Amino acid sequence: MRRVFFVNRFYAPDHSATAQILSDLAVALVQRGHEVHIIASQGLYDDPAAKLPLEETLDGVIVHRVPVPAYDRNNLGKRAFGYLFVYRQLASALRKLIGAGDIVVAKTDPPLLSVVVERAIRGKGAVLINWLQDVYPEVAAHLGVPFVKGPVSNILARFRDRSLERAYKNVVLGVRMADVVRQRGVHSNKIAIIHNWTDDQEILPVPHSSNRLRNEWGLENKFVVGYSGNLGRAHEFDTLLEAARQLHDREDIVFLFIGSGHHFARLKALVDEFRIAKQFQFRPYQARKDLKNSLGVADVHWLSLRPELEGLIVPSKFYGIAAAGRPTIAVTVADGEIGRLVEEHECGVQVNPGDGAALAQTIKRLADDPSKVDEMGRRARSLIDTTYSRKRAVDQWDELLRSA
Repeated sequence: MRRVFFVNRFYAPDHSATAQILSDLAVALVQRGHEVHIIASQGLYDDPAAKLPLEETLDGVIVHRVPVPAYDRNNLGKRAFGYLFVYRQLASALRKLIGAGDIVVAKTDPPLLSVVVERAIRGKGAVLINWLQDVYPEVAAHLGVPFVKGPVSNILARFRDRSLERAYKNVVLGVRMADVVRQRGVHSNKIAIIHNWTDDQEILPVPHSSNRLRNEWGLENKFVVGYSGNLGRAHEFDTLLEAARQLHDREDIVFLFIGSGHHFARLKALVDEFRIAKQFQFRPYQARKDLKNSLGVADVHWLSLRPELEGLIVPSKFYGIAAAGRPTIAVTVADGEIGRLVEEHECGVQVNPGDGAALAQTIKRLADDPSKVDEMGRRARSLIDTTYSRKRAVDQWDELLRSA
């Protein structure tokens, strides 16, 4: 069987989203007989100065790491320099390690990694598969990243498109993302939809009566609206904030935030400024082994995506929420990937971004109808079991790699 090389900036023991899902897949593929290699950096997402071993084997996965300098992610100039160094190191490692017949899977961390990988393996007789967690440079342009707009964005997009066209397959996360890639001129036979996943064997529905965190965090007899994970630039929270202000007289409703992110500090500051802090709780990331409890604390979760980013990013928080048997309030456009999904399968509610009044009414309606919430939660878990399980995604990856 051919060797499979995955290229990504981070890998286990890193806990970033891209590292976790890659770790899940790599270990599962080894268990199915594949020889899997990882090419990643020595650093950790939360500790760029970390020096993980350059070579090691984890759960049967052969990990090759390259040294990279620590840099300030909040400084765009230094981040750009750091990316360039990462690109060079990853490309150099690729050229040394791969040979004819190998399969190379390029993720999208750092952005535009497919361009670097395609050039590095050119002439090596290797097969390229791109795994798009997001679509750059369009995401950066929409988020207003300096220098990544106008002519520069167009040039970068052309290089990116070329790397997609030269790949054997481009794995995308949903129908909207497939449409975006197709509109860039990539033929349908080079696109495969494989949804992200969560650990649905570990994350299971936990009744409130059995969830120790409900008691520890003082949430008994409360209707909890949860958010778990990164609150980043792609997400908006103004809709939620306005809904919370309109629900200030509902002492039974609590907004629980678990995680961090670019907007996290700003949200906390506005909660204090609007004098609604008693409605909110902020908690740090919880251990992965305890996700079933931290996700199960809430009665319902919300997620958001800025409308202009539909098709460029898919909020993968949905899969963990659904695995925990909880409904999702999708603050997204109605025809967005997750907004459409929750309405079609009746496992949540879609609310338009900016419509705080509609969100407040939705939360109030759900808080007053626990049987409705329970039924939505059961449908959400059923959807994971039948359509979005980790096993199903691994089956699809296994089939794709064997077909290559």
